[in-house]
Amino acid sequence: MSSFKPDRYKVFPRRTPGATPVPKGALSIYNPIYLGLDTRGKPVYVTLMYRNILIGGEPGAGKSVAQGNIVAHAALCVDVDLVLIDGKIVELLPYAPVAKEFVGNDMRKALRVLHTLQDDLDERYLHLARTGRKKIVDGDGFRAKLLCIDELAYFTVTVGTKDQQEEFRILVRDIVARGRAAGIITVASTQRPSADIVPTSLRDLFGYRLAFRCATDSSSDIILGTGWASQGHTAVDIEPEALGVGLLRAEGGLPRRLKGALLKDHQHRQIVRRAVHLRKAA
Repeated sequence: MSSFKPDRYKVFPRRTPGATPVPKGALSIYNPIYLGLDTRGKPVYVTLMYRNILIGGEPGAGKSVAQGNIVAHAALCVDVDLVLIDGKIVELLPYAPVAKEFVGNDMRKALRVLHTLQDDLDERYLHLARTGRKKIVDGDGFRAKLLCIDELAYFTVTVGTKDQQEEFRILVRDIVARGRAAGIITVASTQRPSADIVPTSLRDLFGYRLAFRCATDSSSDIILGTGWASQGHTAVDIEPEALGVGLLRAEGGLPRRLKGALLKDHQHRQIVRRAVHLRKAA
């Protein structure tokens, strides 16, 4: 993976009129997020405000690292609340000190948190209806929220009753579908990219899709979209030793090969300490 470059996490100018002031050195969820380098060595950024991202691939291929880069950026943004759901607990636990909500392997709590987000969505859409606007903007009085789920399969096929698993799927689909305009971003990850984990009706709602090495063309297509493997864009072609290499597809675009940045454990700890300070100062 490409080495971590602190200057990649630079502060871009805020472009939203009437944006809330932020402490010096803080980032904004409206800023592009650095993911890594493309095949030409150029930085790859994605803007997740009004977007969602689906990340998938084999265990150890780079999924958790890419997810960590996004959560790290969001932690340093004082204009977004983090809602972290982590069935494995350990992946997102370092960011629990700056999360509005942290859920481990607890299906009941996960459902309760998702229902709360759904209620928030309803309130935001009522605001949009009253004001005649199409989307929430900074200064509306509603903070952006970032929902990160790791791992989708844990809550949709592994734990809980069949009814709870189906309830989880329905809630996530609603939040992904309606969250974009409402300022609620979803980052969802899975190391089991299959149709029962990521049905087409859910996958197609994600504006960004990032596929790391997959065992089959069908698994790659589950993440990137149907038919891309037959056109020569498949995560199967990523060499097993090429850790952190993935294919990023933005809606309407071609898959783009990148090598993800690597944040080490001590760097995550440094970011959390900095994020705690920035959020207290906001």
